[in-house]
Amino acid sequence: MSALSAMVYVVDDDAGVRKGMARLMASAGYRVETFETGRAYLQRAAVDEPWPACMLLDVNMPDLNGLDLQRELNNADSVLPIVFLSGQADVPMSVRAMKQGAADFITKPPEEKVLLEVIARAMDRAVRNAAFKAEIDSIKRRIATLTPREHEVMQHVVAGRLNKQIAGDLGTVLKTAKVHRGRVMKKMGVRTLADLVRCIGKISSIVARNG
Repeated sequence: MSALSAMVYVVDDDAGVRKGMARLMASAGYRVETFETGRAYLQRAAVDEPWPACMLLDVNMPDLNGLDLQRELNNADSVLPIVFLSGQADVPMSVRAMKQGAADFITKPPEEKVLLEVIARAMDRAVRNAAFKAEIDSIKRRIATLTPREHEVMQHVVAGRLNKQIAGDLGTVLKTAKVHRGRVMKKMGVRTLADLVRCIGKISSIVARNG
């Protein structure tokens, strides 16, 4: 991945910080966009979103602080890695940010070398996040093609129930249970039970994390 293809969003209410960060990122070959507030970032036009990208985000800002913006992005299923910047070492806030998925948390003013290393790791994470989201979206689209009965059968299959048990649970004959199971496997694009379990497990992990 070339830095020239990557975007860094800088969100900080301090004009001096925005200018300094933008200069440093540009000198490293990144494209840069700066925002004075979190709401300004949320209101920007999101057409032809550059990728990979990450965000340098100040924790303490008026109106919408850094943690609030992080929550807004999480609620929107954003995969944008966030590197938090703080003017003081705030351990509880750091822990909260990391638990909510922050890529890193560093204090101001950061050493240039350290910051660039953090940004490079965040860009690598952005690529991984995008690939994972694409996979999850694909699984969701496949699940959406299932009929209500096929969805019900899939839950039994993932739970390890045999065809005979599924037929008994659903009050149908063995042949019908086998047909439904075959359709589930075909629509989900998997060949083995292990593959199906992995697919559903990934979806379940997302639900648990966001719940």
